[in-house]
Amino acid sequence: MCDLTGKTALVTGASRGIGQAIATRLAAKGATVVVHFGTDQDGATATVDEIERGGGAAFAVRAELGVDDDAETLFAGVEAGLAGRALDILVNNAAAAPAGPIGVTTRTQFDHLFAVNVRAPYFIIQRALPLLRDGGRIVTISSVATRMANPAQTSFAMTKGAVETMSMTLANELGARGITVNAVAPGSTLTPANGTAFEAPGLAELIAATTALDRLGRPGDIADVVAFLASDAARWITGQVIDASGGLFLGPRL
Repeated sequence: MCDLTGKTALVTGASRGIGQAIATRLAAKGATVVVHFGTDQDGATATVDEIERGGGAAFAVRAELGVDDDAETLFAGVEAGLAGRALDILVNNAAAAPAGPIGVTTRTQFDHLFAVNVRAPYFIIQRALPLLRDGGRIVTISSVATRMANPAQTSFAMTKGAVETMSMTLANELGARGITVNAVAPGSTLTPANGTAFEAPGLAELIAATTALDRLGRPGDIADVVAFLASDAARWITGQVIDASGGLFLGPRL
């Protein structure tokens, strides 16, 4: 199940955290992985090294997202590395972090969020389509922020709502080519980058208590869901948002 032998995959934001876990998991399943990074070259190199130590194949491509011609810059490196091979799997994982509640979010922060979290994946998909094989897979990482009212993440949640709608509509458009398009919505997920955010006394325990499975998420939890969606086992799933939060805020546990 979830065998990706012979497939090629592009994972954006794969130098750390959830993106790194996705890249290494896809490679472990047999895919050749393009490890995209924006600024963290050391992290991207570490991802590629980990994949190669495990017997997989990968190469890194740098491209700043949210700027003019970001998709073209990205795919110049992707196409050079693939050397004529088609792309089978595209995972839009890279994202800018929440900018804060409406009272403090600036126009610059707001525009940056939408440029990275909405515009970039949209035009990355547009640029990928000629390279993407019929029967391919597109997965975009969303967030449970779209189904919860968190005033500190209003603009961030708006961006994730946009990519969920994008995924649904593109699934309808691209289905004739056998391409599935889905979104995955993580909840509170502990990564090396955000670990300090959970260090406040009692915070991790408080969040875990609001989760049906009674713990914080781990990058590997999300990577397994993406690997499934990228495989032939998920061939009949498209246009969906898969909640991968461990049951965050499902309701009171009496």
